[in-house]
Amino acid sequence: MITVDEALTRVLALAHPVRSERVPLTEALGRVLAEPVQAQLTQPPFDTAAMDGYALRQTDRNDPLEVIGEAAAGRPWKGEASPGTAIRIFTGAPVPAGYDMVAMQEDVTRDGPIIRVGAEAGKTHIRLKGADFTAGTGFDPHRPLTPRDIGLIAAMNVAELTIARRPKVAIIAGGDELVPPGSLPGPGQIICSNDIAIAGIARLAGAEAECLPIAQDTLESLRDRFRRAADADLIVTIGGASVGDHDLIGKLTEELGMERAFYKVAMRPGKPLIAGRIGGSAMIGLPGNPVSSIVCAEIFMRPLLRKMQGLPPENPVRSGRLGTDLPAEGDRQHYLRAHLTQQDGETVVTPVNDQDSARLGLLAHADALLIRPACDPASKTGDKIQFLALG
Repeated sequence: MITVDEALTRVLALAHPVRSERVPLTEALGRVLAEPVQAQLTQPPFDTAAMDGYALRQTDRNDPLEVIGEAAAGRPWKGEASPGTAIRIFTGAPVPAGYDMVAMQEDVTRDGPIIRVGAEAGKTHIRLKGADFTAGTGFDPHRPLTPRDIGLIAAMNVAELTIARRPKVAIIAGGDELVPPGSLPGPGQIICSNDIAIAGIARLAGAEAECLPIAQDTLESLRDRFRRAADADLIVTIGGASVGDHDLIGKLTEELGMERAFYKVAMRPGKPLIAGRIGGSAMIGLPGNPVSSIVCAEIFMRPLLRKMQGLPPENPVRSGRLGTDLPAEGDRQHYLRAHLTQQDGETVVTPVNDQDSARLGLLAHADALLIRPACDPASKTGDKIQFLALG
């Protein structure tokens, strides 16, 4: 067995170079840039009035001024900014050359064509040309694009982007005991839930995920599913990776020429984990127990999908305080389902009493996975610990 850190390093090494495609800006929300965006213009493109009021020369602010024109957004004034003059101006309008101040209308008194600027007038209230960005300015946030990002890119006058193609994930659950949700289970059968949960994690990580039909416990059925998954960037199998008579994943992947990165990880839950490459596809073989499957997908599959999109590594591990005493840990890194509370400005992490890896209900109600390193000594309430928050 290898450590979690070593296993993650080997999983990330399975990522292919980022593949890209061109898409309209309107379809780019949540996608990842494969190339930086460059602004096609300067914003603001001219000195702009930030307030409704009057444009004038600061050297004239203490004198009575004659209003000789008007400017509004989209309707610039084209006269000459002579000494002793001002123009009525509205927010967003270009400030004519020669005027270097906009006095708010609240700070101005007007009598016919003559205005006087009050002593309370302070700021110039002009947004200078290029204050936001200039032509050629680059933008690459290294994260999925948000509505804020889309707005900025639109303002840069960019209508089409080069983005990372969504990784294609094929998910194969196998077992004669499994039937899809909505079915009436027969004797000895259970509902298949793992593939749907894993597909959800993949989609939240930016991938396109497909759950293939449940495979039977035969090599022929599994071969068919692997043929269907041949064009996937990542093949994820669920169950069948242990050493029982019906655990066929290891045998079949060897037959298919898999370049194995590792088999078995020193962790709880999730020891029977397999990873490698088959042809042009990366492959992760998850354990069959529901909790083990989801925990391993969060720790290994999600980071791999991020890397396939060119996203930088993230560190989701946080620190908190232990909410209860715990005995010494065994020889595998343990991820315990836990609840989070706040006390004296710190996060308190309290594991649930039952850590059965088949109980999805406990995982659904948990807030976090408390991380206990292998061979961790007995811990006391209040000890500093690390955890992964669950979304």
